[in-house]
Amino acid sequence: MFISKRDPSVVAIIQARMGSSRLPGKVLMDICGKPMLVQQVIRARRANTLGQVVVATTISPEDDRVAEVCRAFGIPYFRGDPYDVLDRYFRAAQLFHAKTIVRLTGDCPVIDPRMIDSTVSGFFAAEVDFAANRLPPPWKRTTPIGMDTEVVNLDNLARAWHEADQKHEREHVMPYFYQREGYFKVVVFQHEPDLSQYRLTVDTPEDFALIKQIYKYFEPSTEFSLAEIIALLKQKPELAALNAQVAHKDYQEIDSRV
Repeated sequence: MFISKRDPSVVAIIQARMGSSRLPGKVLMDICGKPMLVQQVIRARRANTLGQVVVATTISPEDDRVAEVCRAFGIPYFRGDPYDVLDRYFRAAQLFHAKTIVRLTGDCPVIDPRMIDSTVSGFFAAEVDFAANRLPPPWKRTTPIGMDTEVVNLDNLARAWHEADQKHEREHVMPYFYQREGYFKVVVFQHEPDLSQYRLTVDTPEDFALIKQIYKYFEPSTEFSLAEIIALLKQKPELAALNAQVAHKDYQEIDSRV
């Protein structure tokens, strides 16, 4: 299938809320004068395959601030269930008339638009039900944490919305597709060289310290690529060491507040 650039039916939905278990309020923490979420939206909007970039936050009062920031920066948003994130995605997809949904999470402020483009283009070229550039074990992973991109069409997202009945499937949105071997055509794109040892997400204070250093190094530009980030971390290994000991959460973990 050929996909034209800026097709409005290809919608990136960034899930974001204030209630992080390990770093509350992280999505609005300041990076070079802008909230972290806004920096991520700016980077995602540079992806040529995306027609829209929207935020899916929650109806919780603490997320009023997320909605306020979205309004202030002209970012379309939807507010839905705090814990049933699959429901939040499906309803946001309906609201913004999405036919293809690109899932991003609001803890990836250095996501490279080229990584988004390669995953979205690969999804259409491979003619699969679900595509990603990084999944949890036992799937082989060669893409750094923080570049995660997942793609599915609306019909299959609707099927998951109707049928997924495990708490972690509702909270983590996409396990319904990659846990059911043989039910769906799934592809996970690999990165050469293997960069899985790098952690470029924000889930802890150590993660945030690294991301701030990356932005500070490239300031005033915010258009730095993954390749440039990796070159910096190789040049200054003390930066990569800032969060090297942080353990990534398992995809089957669920929010203890459910």
